[in-house]
Amino acid sequence: MTNSTATAPQQLGPAPTWTVGDLTVHRIDETGLPPATGPWLLPDATPDIVAREDWLRPDFADAEHVVRVDSHSFALETHGLRVLIDTGIGNDKPRANPAWNDLHTDYLDRLAAAGFTPDTVDLVILTHLHTDHVGWNTRRHADTWVPTFPRARYVTSRIEREFWAGYAMDEPRRQMFRDSVLPVEDAGLLDLVDVPGTGIEVAPGVRLLPTPGHTPGHLAVEVTSGGDKALVTGDCVHHPVQFARPGIGSCVDIDPALAETTRRRLLASLADTGTLVLGTHFPPPTAGRVTARGDAYRLDPVPPVTAPRG
Repeated sequence: MTNSTATAPQQLGPAPTWTVGDLTVHRIDETGLPPATGPWLLPDATPDIVAREDWLRPDFADAEHVVRVDSHSFALETHGLRVLIDTGIGNDKPRANPAWNDLHTDYLDRLAAAGFTPDTVDLVILTHLHTDHVGWNTRRHADTWVPTFPRARYVTSRIEREFWAGYAMDEPRRQMFRDSVLPVEDAGLLDLVDVPGTGIEVAPGVRLLPTPGHTPGHLAVEVTSGGDKALVTGDCVHHPVQFARPGIGSCVDIDPALAETTRRRLLASLADTGTLVLGTHFPPPTAGRVTARGDAYRLDPVPPVTAPRG
């Protein structure tokens, strides 16, 4: 991906949070991503393109018009169930990407500080089975990998798991499955869900929506409470520049044409609805509301209710 070194996350105090009706959604930071990540991930988001969208600065792009990206999880509690959405890169794991290799972050401390110790998590939703979304599924115990959240059900799309079962993986991806997916399966904790076009509820107010293209079984997560609605993107949208230019895809989209179709349909459904969009790779302020802008869109940032100190 990039030879640059990951930077330390900026969050030092309480996790940033957003309110959705009666629910609180926490952003759980793991590690910053190197500046080279954005141009690698979204090669068509050139400085010239980014410069034309002045609303992207200063939050989502730097002064040189280079897009910023971040990586984190989201956690929430609904009707007594504690839910974690995606699990990041993980510690101690051999990875081909130097910025992800053998990390030693305080992710679990940050998760616990938000009130979600590993043994209290009930549901882990995996938007898809990519390395930077499944890493904390497991942690090292002696010489083995064990589920980090032993009481939780881990949920992903059946289409997603079956796709990778038949995929000719390279060795780095096989290693990721060995240390972060197979141990959860072997423990009997992985639930494969058939997700219809209308979505499926997996916890009160938490609904999985099919958003294929980045991977065949990719999911977005809709959260509803008290008449309010939020959507966690996963990787169907990597960065706000794609609101303005939905044709910009990721270099790791498995089906770029389908990913674009999904992104356009999703953005159209969100525009001017007041839905809070929480981007899994959006840099702070991470969240916003979609407004129509001609034949495209923009993201109007929504700062967290609880902001980090530091």
